[in-house]
Amino acid sequence: MKRFLHLLILCAFTVGISSCTKERKATVAAAANLRYVLEEIKTQYIKDNPEADLQITYGSSGTLSQQIINGAPFDLFMSADTKFPQKLVEKEKTSGSSKNYCYGRVALWAAKIPVEKGLSVLLLPEVKKIAIANPEHAPYGRNTVTALQDQGIYDSVKDKIVWGENINQTAQFAFSGNAEVGFIALSLALAPEMANQGSYYVLPENICPPIAQAAVLIKGWEKNGEASRFLDYITSSRCDSIWTKYGYGLVKK
Repeated sequence: MKRFLHLLILCAFTVGISSCTKERKATVAAAANLRYVLEEIKTQYIKDNPEADLQITYGSSGTLSQQIINGAPFDLFMSADTKFPQKLVEKEKTSGSSKNYCYGRVALWAAKIPVEKGLSVLLLPEVKKIAIANPEHAPYGRNTVTALQDQGIYDSVKDKIVWGENINQTAQFAFSGNAEVGFIALSLALAPEMANQGSYYVLPENICPPIAQAAVLIKGWEKNGEASRFLDYITSSRCDSIWTKYGYGLVKK
């Protein structure tokens, strides 16, 4: 009898541990512009929460949101804008409303051509290719195209444009020399490997306003509290210095 009770207690304890471990795992779908900042935040989060297991997939906001609509098993979606999260809310794929977590900026980056003079460099004859993220899927690309159109430059340079699937691929086009210049997220321009290899120009707010980025919990997250804890963490003052390090604007708390 005692052996039976011991086995029963051991079984219950094992199940409890298994449930706890499962609860501490979260899958995150994150916009490509977040790759560097979010990996640093993740490292700090795991240090603060050693039992947590975060799996982060990066891509264009449009592609990730469509994957979620099609049933991809993500717990949290961190977009590069507010429109794609709202689309998921409208399609009843979420639990609750979206939450603004930062403001991003667009930067013009080049490895060899000085870009400090701004958009006028796009008209230089030595600029044969301009990398921009696909505006249908990437908010940073959409805002870039709008800015070029508003400044009356787009029609003059549209034949030079090469479209990246997301902002990371766009940055790679410029970094590798497949394009002389590229419009990327400021956070990528500030990342060590790009900051040390070229120059960048941040589009002024009157030309390209900061981009509000929002996150939303996907239906089913209730079974996995880690996603909610991580969302609260990234918007806490604990992460303010990391966001500003990569050029993001903070959300008022």
